[in-house]
Amino acid sequence: MGKHQYGLVFDAGSSGTRVYVYQWLNAEAARADDDGEHLLELPKIKTKKDWIKKVKPGVSTFGTKPEKVGPEHLKELVDFALSVVPKKDVAQTPIFLLATAGMRLLPDNQRNAVLENICSYFQKNTKFQLPDCAMHVQVIPGETEGLYGWVAANYLLGGFNAPDAHHSTKKHSTYGFLDMGGASAQIAFAPNATESEKHWNDLKRINLRRINGETLDYRVFVTTWLGFGANEARRRYVEKLVESYTTEHEIPDPCLPRGIATKKTGEEIAPGSADLEGKEAHLIGTGIFPECMKRTYPLLEKEKACSDLPCLLDGVHTPNIDFNVNHFVGVSEFWHTTHSVFSDSHKQKAYDFETYQKQVEEFCSQDWKSLEAGVAAGKWGVKVDVKEVEEVCFKASWLINMLHMGIGVPRIGLEHMNGTTNKTEALIDNAKDKGFIDAFQAVDKIDGKELSWTLGKIVLYASSQIPPAEGALAVGFGSNLKDSNSLPKDFQYAGGAPQLFRPDHDDDDDDDDDDHYSLNLKGHYARRVPGILIFLLILLLAAYLLCGRDRRSALYNKFLTMLGRKPSSGSIRLKRKQAGGNGFGKLFGGAGGANSPSYERVLEEATPEDFELADVSSDDDRLSSSSHSGIDPHSGGNAVGVSARSGRTSGMNTPANRGLSPDTTRTSPRGGVGSLGLGSANAAFDRSGLNSRSESRRASPSSRAMGRTPLKGSVA
Repeated sequence: MGKHQYGLVFDAGSSGTRVYVYQWLNAEAARADDDGEHLLELPKIKTKKDWIKKVKPGVSTFGTKPEKVGPEHLKELVDFALSVVPKKDVAQTPIFLLATAGMRLLPDNQRNAVLENICSYFQKNTKFQLPDCAMHVQVIPGETEGLYGWVAANYLLGGFNAPDAHHSTKKHSTYGFLDMGGASAQIAFAPNATESEKHWNDLKRINLRRINGETLDYRVFVTTWLGFGANEARRRYVEKLVESYTTEHEIPDPCLPRGIATKKTGEEIAPGSADLEGKEAHLIGTGIFPECMKRTYPLLEKEKACSDLPCLLDGVHTPNIDFNVNHFVGVSEFWHTTHSVFSDSHKQKAYDFETYQKQVEEFCSQDWKSLEAGVAAGKWGVKVDVKEVEEVCFKASWLINMLHMGIGVPRIGLEHMNGTTNKTEALIDNAKDKGFIDAFQAVDKIDGKELSWTLGKIVLYASSQIPPAEGALAVGFGSNLKDSNSLPKDFQYAGGAPQLFRPDHDDDDDDDDDDHYSLNLKGHYARRVPGILIFLLILLLAAYLLCGRDRRSALYNKFLTMLGRKPSSGSIRLKRKQAGGNGFGKLFGGAGGANSPSYERVLEEATPEDFELADVSSDDDRLSSSSHSGIDPHSGGNAVGVSARSGRTSGMNTPANRGLSPDTTRTSPRGGVGSLGLGSANAAFDRSGLNSRSESRRASPSSRAMGRTPLKGSVA
């Protein structure tokens, strides 16, 4: 293994999947190359523009054909990653596929099938490190996506560097993170000390690790507003707009450029089209931006009941934001909506509300034909198409309302606000170097690096690979516990599982094998252990039941001996037990149904008389095939006592059975009167026949003596 380590993160979104290849120095090399100051920083993550690749459509489109997600979708991305990662480092390169919005909408069975096929494809067709499918291939919730974005933003902005240098009373040095997609919006920030104390149970704990092995821990609030993404907001807007014009065929839409006609679903209607004359209502753009702002404001749903004060939007609890210390960066739609068409308004400076709103009003008031001509001429760049120009007015109004009326970002610069800030000079200088000293700024790249939540994931993973200093905590995130350094039950380890660290030896292949085995045992394969144990128990039980009653009894006696309970020794006799007991007793010599007696072997001291067998000369007919069946045709399936088979009992010490009947005149201490313990008085034995034979023996002692033959091998 070389000095560099690589990591892959697949961002499986709704429109496509993008793979990011990242590189950083391993712990040993990082500590050797850095001076004392850099040991206080996190691992330095590197990537390049040509280390990123995207394919379309998204993995969610394979819900009905999950077996094809590998060869038809992932193969191209895997081949690309293999062209970047050196061959010698592939086996040590972790691979993560984290799915977001699109996969969340699939039915459970389809989603699980797609994930299983993804992991199976990676394991069978690559040698990348994938010890735990559940952690490396998963659908992440919006909150997790927001946490990763918060880590990425602060990593690039230097919010994690030398936090001890910030001696403000609020002890704050990080930046807030805003993200808006098509379906939802996220916010993540570290509240000031006062709010953190009030709302400690609403925060998430994030642990990172410096190069020197020490822990960096933060308390972050993160939440998701479902339905507050740009596309979902537009859908809700159109529904309310149509409801307000119940009788009109043409519905004026102030959020569309002047003169454009569209269906309610957003498709443009060409001039003279039959759709304009049809019964279906359609939208006509008026381009009145102030009116658009008024109509999009109710979509914030600020009037919703707030069960846990305070709330910002949609009745969702959010701690108060102190914009003196919480400076936010926005990505995705926050960036595209402010820069795709209106980039001239703030290309060289932070977002400015007044300048931005003025440009939006001027743009949206233009005639639709002139806007189409501008797109054709490339007025706003080759990447801006007609659809983007059509949607930008609504998106701009939604973004402004979200930022200023919803989240509460000041409309003017912080330098004009009353009061003084409590940020340290070091933080201000750092922010000025990167251009982030305002309450909000939309970003796409910082220092040439794309701000993506995938970077946050790999920052956590890379820091988890640093050997911990004494007392350092595990790297990852979970619920916040008040006044406690212990980890919560829902803590997610950045590396998939807690790891034990030891010095790395490049020439020690055995160590690598042991580490790989350990990771697999703790990860994916550990989940199979309970199933394997249950399967083995079933096999043992089946073998036990098939080994026969005698062997079962012998095994049972051996088991009792192992437990220190010795069975009685001596001669053998039968003891009667009440039928209808538990099924466990039936395994050890029991027979018959619920109304039949069960028997067991009893070893005790006795006289030779207890081994007396009946005459053989007159019982040859007992050896017939019919007697071997052990079933009385009139007994309803109960064991017949006169059968040679029914006379057998369990146990390895049973005397050889020769089809001879026992003497029924003796009683047993364990049996009832007139019973040998072989059954009740109304069992299958022919009691009258047995008693007659007993009386004949008493009447003719000599004959009885002559007819008694000791069993070979029995006690004489």
